[in-house]
Amino acid sequence: MAPHDLRRPFKRPAISDQQRRRELSLQRQSQNRRDAQQQARCLADTVLSLQNDAAELETEPDIEPEGGEAREVINDVRQAAKLRGPEARRWFAKQLMLPEWMIDVPHRLNTDWYVFARPSGKRCFVVSSNGTTVSRLRNGTMLHRFPSALPNGSRCGNSSRSGQSYCILDCIFHEPDQTYYVIDLVCWGGMSMYECTAEFRFFWLNSKLVETEACNGPSTYHKYRFSMVPVFNCDEDGLKTAYAGSMPYVKDGLLFYNKLAHYQSGNTPLALIWKDDNCSQYVCDTDGKGQVPDQQQVVLELLADGRLATSDEPPLILGCLNEDFIQKTRLQAGNLLRFAIGEGGLILVDGKLEKADLHYLGKPNRGRAFADSYSKVMFQHTVRHSPLKIEHLLASISSSNEEENRTSDTDMVD
Repeated sequence: MAPHDLRRPFKRPAISDQQRRRELSLQRQSQNRRDAQQQARCLADTVLSLQNDAAELETEPDIEPEGGEAREVINDVRQAAKLRGPEARRWFAKQLMLPEWMIDVPHRLNTDWYVFARPSGKRCFVVSSNGTTVSRLRNGTMLHRFPSALPNGSRCGNSSRSGQSYCILDCIFHEPDQTYYVIDLVCWGGMSMYECTAEFRFFWLNSKLVETEACNGPSTYHKYRFSMVPVFNCDEDGLKTAYAGSMPYVKDGLLFYNKLAHYQSGNTPLALIWKDDNCSQYVCDTDGKGQVPDQQQVVLELLADGRLATSDEPPLILGCLNEDFIQKTRLQAGNLLRFAIGEGGLILVDGKLEKADLHYLGKPNRGRAFADSYSKVMFQHTVRHSPLKIEHLLASISSSNEEENRTSDTDMVD
């Protein structure tokens, strides 16, 4: 982008309704109240008591639900603990707050958002309760069971034994230094954080984590080190530091959090992920051999009527399979299917994705929990054709700063 372009109000052509969904999510936060304490307790109990371990999940037959059978909504820990295979993976994956992929620049990025470099590694919940600590991946597989210095996380003498003293952290386990990097806080000392803003959660996490010995090196009662990720206000300096600054871990893109965002299970436009080749090894999706395919690939869920849906709520329909093909290939409703996008590409109408030129490739990895989201499909498309670059993000911040300065000057004149 030429230097003189940066002086004009930044406006990248809209390719989605992501901004509208961000505004709706903020409105719903103030309208929807729920029993957050019960939800946190249910999640903690399930992580600890789920009746499987890594070996069981990996070897168990991947049985899909029968065609046309409606999935039962799981709200009770006793039900969730009985889940197996794909249903267990779906349940756990939906408990995490999943960022949408950034496909347009949010309004007021410089004032309303945080940014931090995402550590490369395994996303997981870490729960400390009843004198032990358990981490589980987003597909429900147990990663580690270990003693920790988190609240009620070990059986050492100074650990609280109260059943109400438990902790739930949203972490990424970074293999090179065997460290859990904490990216969010769900519950601390039995107090739910679901209904708290990101601004408060980050403040509380920074305050409380350092009070424990969880950030210390490994010891008898603390097997793995925990560490906060450096979080910055998304102004020009903060964005540049997160993007190009040195971090104690390998980066895998940037995460953006709206300061008012509550911890929302499932996909949310109030948390965004963005990548380019300078801050991530994995920008374009790879195939089963780890290679970037010539054509973009997507994973969609087969519905009972043959339609192919994304993982969004409500789902976006990108195509349909006829009944003869479904019977011939012995596919069932609920199957996840991989497709290549052909020369017809993605069809957009008024900035919305309507359908795609899909070519069936087969089933994805069995460990996969759910289909691609709409924002991921669009991000992968733009990466190949018209990527959203770091220069666009910086230009948006610069433009917002200039508009604020003009408004301030006008107020002073008045």
